[in-house]
Amino acid sequence: MDANFIADWSNYLVAQAGAAATLTGLIFVAVSINLRRVLSVEGLTGRAAESLLQLFGALAISTNALIPRQPMVALGTEVLVSGAVLWLIQTALQLRYLRTKTGHPRYWIVTRIVQTQFSSLPFCISGILLLRGSTTGFYWLAPGFIFSLVAGVSSAWVLLVEILR
Repeated sequence: MDANFIADWSNYLVAQAGAAATLTGLIFVAVSINLRRVLSVEGLTGRAAESLLQLFGALAISTNALIPRQPMVALGTEVLVSGAVLWLIQTALQLRYLRTKTGHPRYWIVTRIVQTQFSSLPFCISGILLLRGSTTGFYWLAPGFIFSLVAGVSSAWVLLVEILR
Protein backbone atom coordinates (compact mmCIF):
# COMPACT_ATOMS: atom_id res chain seq x y z
CA MET A 1 0.00 0.00 0.00
CA ASP A 2 1.67 3.19 -1.08
CA ALA A 3 1.40 6.63 0.51
CA ASN A 4 -0.64 8.02 -2.40
CA PHE A 5 -3.35 5.41 -1.88
CA ILE A 6 -3.80 6.40 1.76
CA ALA A 7 -3.58 10.10 0.86
CA ASP A 8 -6.49 9.60 -1.53
CA TRP A 9 -8.59 8.35 1.39
CA SER A 10 -7.49 10.90 4.00
CA ASN A 11 -10.21 13.52 3.38
CA TYR A 12 -12.90 10.85 3.50
CA LEU A 13 -11.50 9.37 6.71
CA VAL A 14 -11.23 12.81 8.34
CA ALA A 15 -14.85 13.56 7.39
CA GLN A 16 -15.99 10.23 8.86
CA ALA A 17 -14.06 10.85 12.07
CA GLY A 18 -15.64 14.30 12.43
CA ALA A 19 -19.16 13.05 11.75
CA ALA A 20 -18.78 10.11 14.13
CA ALA A 21 -17.34 12.32 16.87
CA THR A 22 -20.18 14.83 16.47
CA LEU A 23 -22.87 12.16 16.60
CA THR A 24 -21.21 10.51 19.59
CA GLY A 25 -21.48 13.85 21.38
CA LEU A 26 -25.11 14.17 20.34
CA ILE A 27 -25.91 10.76 21.84
CA PHE A 28 -24.19 11.78 25.09
CA VAL A 29 -26.28 14.97 25.19
CA ALA A 30 -29.49 13.08 24.35
CA VAL A 31 -28.92 10.60 27.16
CA SER A 32 -27.98 13.38 29.59
CA ILE A 33 -31.07 15.44 28.79
CA ASN A 34 -33.42 12.47 29.05
CA LEU A 35 -31.53 10.38 31.60
CA ARG A 36 -34.50 9.71 33.88
CA ARG A 37 -36.65 8.59 30.96
CA VAL A 38 -33.83 6.50 29.40
CA LEU A 39 -33.39 4.67 32.68
CA SER A 40 -37.12 4.10 33.10
CA VAL A 41 -37.86 2.60 29.67
CA GLU A 42 -36.76 -1.03 29.41
CA GLY A 43 -34.12 -1.51 26.73
CA LEU A 44 -33.20 2.12 26.13
CA THR A 45 -29.96 1.96 28.10
CA GLY A 46 -28.86 -0.86 25.81
CA ARG A 47 -29.83 1.11 22.73
CA ALA A 48 -27.90 4.13 23.96
CA ALA A 49 -24.87 1.92 24.65
CA GLU A 50 -25.11 0.35 21.18
CA SER A 51 -25.21 3.78 19.59
CA LEU A 52 -22.22 5.05 21.53
CA LEU A 53 -20.25 1.89 20.71
CA GLN A 54 -21.04 2.00 17.00
CA LEU A 55 -20.24 5.68 16.60
CA PHE A 56 -17.13 5.54 18.75
CA GLY A 57 -16.06 2.45 16.80
CA ALA A 58 -16.41 4.37 13.52
CA LEU A 59 -14.39 7.19 15.06
CA ALA A 60 -11.65 4.81 16.23
CA ILE A 61 -11.46 2.98 12.90
CA SER A 62 -11.31 6.17 10.85
CA THR A 63 -8.61 7.72 13.03
CA ASN A 64 -6.59 4.47 13.10
CA ALA A 65 -6.69 4.40 9.29
CA LEU A 66 -5.14 7.88 9.27
CA ILE A 67 -2.00 6.78 11.13
CA PRO A 68 0.89 7.54 8.74
CA ARG A 69 2.95 4.69 7.26
CA GLN A 70 1.00 2.04 9.12
CA PRO A 71 1.48 -1.47 7.71
CA MET A 72 -1.64 -2.87 6.07
CA VAL A 73 -1.51 -5.91 8.38
CA ALA A 74 -1.66 -3.63 11.43
CA LEU A 75 -4.59 -1.66 10.01
CA GLY A 76 -6.37 -4.86 8.98
CA THR A 77 -5.96 -6.24 12.50
CA GLU A 78 -7.27 -3.03 14.07
CA VAL A 79 -10.30 -2.89 11.77
CA LEU A 80 -11.13 -6.59 12.12
CA VAL A 81 -10.80 -6.61 15.91
CA SER A 82 -12.81 -3.38 16.21
CA GLY A 83 -15.58 -4.66 13.95
CA ALA A 84 -15.74 -8.01 15.75
CA VAL A 85 -15.80 -6.41 19.21
CA LEU A 86 -18.50 -3.95 18.12
CA TRP A 87 -20.58 -6.77 16.70
CA LEU A 88 -20.11 -9.00 19.75
CA ILE A 89 -20.98 -6.41 22.41
CA GLN A 90 -23.97 -5.05 20.52
CA THR A 91 -25.30 -8.53 19.82
CA ALA A 92 -24.97 -9.37 23.53
CA LEU A 93 -26.93 -6.21 24.42
CA GLN A 94 -29.63 -7.15 21.92
CA LEU A 95 -29.90 -10.70 23.22
CA ARG A 96 -30.28 -9.32 26.74
CA TYR A 97 -33.04 -7.02 25.48
CA LEU A 98 -34.82 -9.96 23.81
CA ARG A 99 -34.81 -11.89 27.10
CA THR A 100 -36.53 -9.05 29.00
CA LYS A 101 -39.84 -9.53 27.15
CA THR A 102 -40.68 -5.84 27.35
CA GLY A 103 -43.79 -6.01 25.21
CA HIS A 104 -42.30 -3.51 22.76
CA PRO A 105 -43.12 -3.96 19.08
CA ARG A 106 -40.93 -6.60 17.42
CA TYR A 107 -39.71 -4.14 14.77
CA TRP A 108 -37.79 -2.22 17.48
CA ILE A 109 -35.35 -5.06 18.02
CA VAL A 110 -35.32 -6.03 14.32
CA THR A 111 -34.25 -2.46 13.47
CA ARG A 112 -31.47 -2.58 16.07
CA ILE A 113 -30.23 -5.96 14.83
CA VAL A 114 -30.21 -4.85 11.17
CA GLN A 115 -28.34 -1.65 12.06
CA THR A 116 -25.72 -3.63 13.99
CA GLN A 117 -25.18 -6.16 11.20
CA PHE A 118 -24.98 -3.55 8.43
CA SER A 119 -22.66 -1.36 10.52
CA SER A 120 -20.25 -3.90 12.02
CA LEU A 121 -19.91 -6.64 9.41
CA PRO A 122 -18.45 -4.38 6.67
CA PHE A 123 -15.67 -3.47 9.12
CA CYS A 124 -14.95 -7.18 9.64
CA ILE A 125 -14.86 -7.78 5.89
CA SER A 126 -12.60 -4.75 5.46
CA GLY A 127 -10.22 -6.03 8.13
CA ILE A 128 -10.00 -9.48 6.55
CA LEU A 129 -9.29 -8.01 3.11
CA LEU A 130 -6.64 -5.65 4.50
CA LEU A 131 -5.01 -8.54 6.34
CA ARG A 132 -4.82 -10.39 3.03
CA GLY A 133 -3.07 -7.38 1.49
CA SER A 134 -6.01 -6.18 -0.60
CA THR A 135 -6.65 -2.44 -0.81
CA THR A 136 -10.26 -3.37 -1.63
CA GLY A 137 -10.65 -3.46 2.14
CA PHE A 138 -10.75 0.33 2.15
CA TYR A 139 -13.89 0.27 0.01
CA TRP A 140 -15.59 -1.94 2.61
CA LEU A 141 -14.98 0.76 5.23
CA ALA A 142 -17.48 3.02 3.44
CA PRO A 143 -20.65 0.98 4.10
CA GLY A 144 -19.52 0.42 7.70
CA PHE A 145 -19.16 4.16 8.21
CA ILE A 146 -22.38 5.02 6.39
CA PHE A 147 -24.50 2.50 8.28
CA SER A 148 -22.86 3.52 11.57
CA LEU A 149 -23.87 7.13 10.93
CA VAL A 150 -27.41 6.08 9.93
CA ALA A 151 -27.69 4.02 13.13
CA GLY A 152 -26.39 6.98 15.14
CA VAL A 153 -28.89 9.43 13.67
CA SER A 154 -31.70 6.92 14.15
CA SER A 155 -30.80 6.37 17.78
CA ALA A 156 -30.34 10.09 18.40
CA TRP A 157 -33.89 10.61 17.10
CA VAL A 158 -35.23 7.92 19.45
CA LEU A 159 -33.29 9.27 22.45
CA LEU A 160 -34.18 12.93 21.80
CA VAL A 161 -37.67 12.87 20.25
CA GLU A 162 -39.41 9.50 20.38
CA ILE A 163 -38.61 9.09 24.06
CA LEU A 164 -40.88 12.04 24.86
CA ARG A 165 -43.99 10.48 23.28
